[in-house]
Amino acid sequence: MNRKSNSLWPAFLTVFIDMLGVGIIIPIVPALFFDPRTNILPDYISYAQRYILYGFLIASYPLMQFFGAPVLGALSDKHGRKPLLLLSLTGTLIGYLIFAFAITTHNLVLIFLARMLPGFTGGNISIINSSLSDVSDERTRVRNFGLVGMAFGIGFVIGPALGGILADSSRISWFSMSTPFLFTAMLTAFNIAMLWWRFPETLPEPRQTQVSFLTGFRNIGKSFRRPELRSIFTSVLLYSMGFAFYTQFFSVYLIQQFKYTTGQIGMLYGWIGLWLVFTQGVIVRRMSGRIAPRKVVPITMILVAVCLAMLLVPQKASYFYYLNPLIAIFHGVTSPNMTSIVSTQAGKTFQGEILGINQSMLSLGNFFPPIIGGFISAHHGDSRYPLLASALFVGVAWLLFVLVFSKKG
Repeated sequence: MNRKSNSLWPAFLTVFIDMLGVGIIIPIVPALFFDPRTNILPDYISYAQRYILYGFLIASYPLMQFFGAPVLGALSDKHGRKPLLLLSLTGTLIGYLIFAFAITTHNLVLIFLARMLPGFTGGNISIINSSLSDVSDERTRVRNFGLVGMAFGIGFVIGPALGGILADSSRISWFSMSTPFLFTAMLTAFNIAMLWWRFPETLPEPRQTQVSFLTGFRNIGKSFRRPELRSIFTSVLLYSMGFAFYTQFFSVYLIQQFKYTTGQIGMLYGWIGLWLVFTQGVIVRRMSGRIAPRKVVPITMILVAVCLAMLLVPQKASYFYYLNPLIAIFHGVTSPNMTSIVSTQAGKTFQGEILGINQSMLSLGNFFPPIIGGFISAHHGDSRYPLLASALFVGVAWLLFVLVFSKKG
């Protein structure tokens, strides 16, 4: 019991700081490519080229995560959660420092490197999920995964708004677009120190497992070969692809269609994060152990699809303050319940492997949308198409879950 309580709060803080860094980046990266007030690209680069470059940059992180996260997950089954978590965060720290330097020097190659390195070492969320699964039972699993989701939400509340503030030189003269990355690097360094001293090892029993950089491909093959995994992981893949279109292109849509600044994007995402916190901290915790995840997911997933489609309707940006909280609520319930369903497909000994497969699917789901969305937007000159694709992919994921996976339950 002591091991359980000692691991929850360090895990929560780790995910919070990690998501804070992700949140800080949200208003910054699109502005570097599309906002004429802050972009780092030469003026002769067209918007079509910017869409494509932006798409490949965003895709570089999940591509590297596809190779790295399953390896870290398997290694955490063999050597323990703690040392691999420290390694993962070290890569994240170095990535933030390189990104800050790349912005200062307007070096696009280094910007790509700054995303690829932490992508490869960025398996910390799957390791945290494995650690929480180590100390969870059937009744507390969704609630503990919801704790991770709440940390996501709090990071979303503070991160984007903080990123917008730290990048605004009109507030303090020495603030710049690189300041948010330096700030997050310091927080990550603190996180590493905290984990070193306070995070207990949760792995109940080490397991000998083969580790390979091709594990990601093997995970995909394994998920499709095994009947009990095929439908749920295909649903996870399609859902993650759909939601990735939203998270990766909504900021671009705000900049291009509504002339949003980094500060305005930060405030909107902070508002969305408040509803994520409420959902994970109140709704999910009250539902945990009372309503089976298999009954929850079909309802909330289709509601996510409907709300994503509705993003294309508003003509005034203020309407997003009413619509996006609904997306936050329905996604906030769907995500931990989906993770719980995936987790129950394996026994305790194979949690690292099964959640590593899940991370492979999530990484793959985050890799294709920015490239597809970049080329679609470049071809049509319109940032609305990725949002339409978002609703369609989530809708297909819902159909698969309802018509195939739920029937097996």
